[in-house]
Amino acid sequence: MLKPTRPKTILCIHDLSGAGRCSLAVILPVLAAMGCQPVALPTVVLSTHTGGLGEPARLDGAAYGRAALEHYAALGMAFDGIYTGYLGGTDQLALAERAFALWPAAYKIVDPVMGDNGRPYSTVTPELCAGIRALCQKADLILPNYTEAALLLQRDMPDCAAPLDEAAALALAADTAALAPIVVVTGLPMGKYIACAGGGRERFVQKKLRIDRSFPGTGDLFGAIVTGALMHGNALSAAADAAAEFVASSILATPADADSRLGVWFEPLLGRLIPPAADQL
Repeated sequence: MLKPTRPKTILCIHDLSGAGRCSLAVILPVLAAMGCQPVALPTVVLSTHTGGLGEPARLDGAAYGRAALEHYAALGMAFDGIYTGYLGGTDQLALAERAFALWPAAYKIVDPVMGDNGRPYSTVTPELCAGIRALCQKADLILPNYTEAALLLQRDMPDCAAPLDEAAALALAADTAALAPIVVVTGLPMGKYIACAGGGRERFVQKKLRIDRSFPGTGDLFGAIVTGALMHGNALSAAADAAAEFVASSILATPADADSRLGVWFEPLLGRLIPPAADQL
């Protein structure tokens, strides 16, 4: 019998919220279920996420992150992938830049978390936006949403209620791909559908029926599944389709009377992400 191979190890540079299913609280179990070994590097620790739960307690992780990266380097750890998300300031941006420098061969995925629904987040300064734009240029894949794509391209904020056609979605993805070899733009409104569009080496538009319920953390769920699928050698279009399908299923599995601020009930569905035993040999 063949021995199992070493699981793909992914350094996850994201925030950690104690309550609310988003960021590392979503990414770690998803990647683990997919047969990867996630290594968490919290950029900031929050009592809750910032979406409607009041002002959270906050612990900045920049000093810890710098020490942790040097420790991992001293141990000779190797990362197959580096996946970055929320970077709340230039000190946290420096963590991602340092990780990219320490492990240049790792596959680099950047989720440029800067805004949503046609508005930048309050913490996003022009300096930080420029820094994240530069980080994207060092990545292999970026995963902006509709709003973040406009910020990266230095365009006016989009009307996220106005539907796009397929040509416009592809054109936006193609424009954003100038920042990285591969791009997937998420959260594109297409009438009764919500879509993602791929640009760069793979061009595609994938539409799912719009579900009129909004939850935090669904972008993290999408990004984690795309990351895990790519680590298993899947094509980007297939990875994006699987991620969108899982997000939709998780929304539908969340009871109608559940507190939407706490995210989707994805945990009962994690078994769907476990790869066949043959894939782990």
